[in-house]
Parts: sequence; structure tokens; C-alpha cells
Amino acid sequence: MKVLIIEDEGQTAERLENLVHKYDKTIRVIDKIPSVEKTLAYFAKDDAELPDLIFMDIHLEDDLGFRILEELKLTIPVIFTTAFNEYALRAFKTFSIDYLLKPIDYQELSDAIDKFKSIVKPTLATDRLDQFLENYRQSTYKDRFMVTAGTRLQSISVAQIAYFSYERKTTLVNTADGKFYSLDYSLEKLLEMVDPRQFFRVNRTYVVSMPAIRSINQHPRGKMVVEIEPNPRNEVCVSIDRITAFKEWLGK
Repeated sequence: MKVLIIEDEGQTAERLENLVHKYDKTIRVIDKIPSVEKTLAYFAKDDAELPDLIFMDIHLEDDLGFRILEELKLTIPVIFTTAFNEYALRAFKTFSIDYLLKPIDYQELSDAIDKFKSIVKPTLATDRLDQFLENYRQSTYKDRFMVTAGTRLQSISVAQIAYFSYERKTTLVNTADGKFYSLDYSLEKLLEMVDPRQFFRVNRTYVVSMPAIRSINQHPRGKMVVEIEPNPRNEVCVSIDRITAFKEWLGK
């Protein structure tokens, strides 16, 4: 397994390398790079050795680490390391495995690498990326969402979610305790991020979770109304063209 460390503090980079080797002495740290520009230059080389996993500080000496991902369109998994928690929401929107706060705790680092290894077993770099993407899409769904509650970031478990809705040009996550928070994802994107066995899009504006459904009422002319808890402001009807698929989903 090959690891790249992107960190502008020399002592922190050395400590991170030591923690990685404490986890597994066979892991090879292929390089330690202190800046955005030097990282871009590294990947620009024809003979650049691709890592299986990147540890990336967010605050580098010349810019934020996010710029690397944006410019290179990297799909290599990243574990973020930072002294600040203000970028957690932005980090979770990238190809990230975890978000570790400094000073880095060994157990948290160990858990993060375990999480990475549970998703993909590294092989040759190009094959590994394809495998990771496929595994990530097909078998890994979010179990938490980061939301903004006033000035605070809050983590919401998927198990707490009753339904997603789209209202007044805003996507909302509605929890079982009656609270709601805005999300920066479309309903289409959310459907890619949650387990389809637990969530179903009943119409253009609602994605409901299986546990939130209390009853289903069949009306004349094929109209189907889903009663969910907590009650949304609007009646939740299943679109005519989704009724068959909805019934199949309920029966799985």
C-alpha cells in the first residue's frame, strides 16, 4: 500500500508517517509534500507514482488543499488532517474517507485506514481506482450527513432521517424528531448517496425513508397517498409513473 502525505509542517508530517508505520510497517510513504503548487507539480510528472491513499492537510503553506482536488480532479481517496473543524462540511463533499483533527490520535487514524481498507483492497493504481469507484458507488452509502445548525456544524445519522424534500428551491433533510436542515445536494444526488433499500423517491419533491412510513392510502383514479411521520406540510402523493416501482420497493 502506497501513501502520499501532503503537509506543510515538517514535524507533523514526520509524526504522521510514524503513526502510519505504527499501524502497518509495510505501508510505503512515497513522498511528503508541503504545498499546493509542489503537489500539482508532482502529479504533472509523467513518471509520477500514484498513491493508494492521500493524507492531506487543509491549510497548506500557499493555499487550501481543496485546490489540489479541484484542479487535478483526483479520485484517489483522501483522509483530511487539520487543526480546524470549520471545513468539515466541504471535506465531506469530496472523495474523502475521513476527517481527522490535530493533534492526530493514533486510534482515530487506525480507524480511518481500516475504513479505507474496507472499501478497497489496493492493487495496481489504475485498476484500483476503477475498483474503488465501483465499490464506492455500489456498496458504500452515507451513514451520516453534516448539516449547518445556526453557526454550528452538526452530524445527522441517516437512521434519524424521515424524509428529504425540495421546497422553495431548497433541499431539506427532515428528521424523525421534527427538525429540518438545508442540504447542498439535489434530490438526484442524494439518491446516489443513500441506501436505495431504505429510501425511495415518491415524486419530484419527496424522498421518503422506509421507517417513516405509517400508512398508505389508495384513492380513486389510482391516487396513492403516503402518510409519513413527522407529518410534512404538504400531502405526499406517489407519482402515477412510480406507483409500480414503489409497491415493489415496499415488498423487498
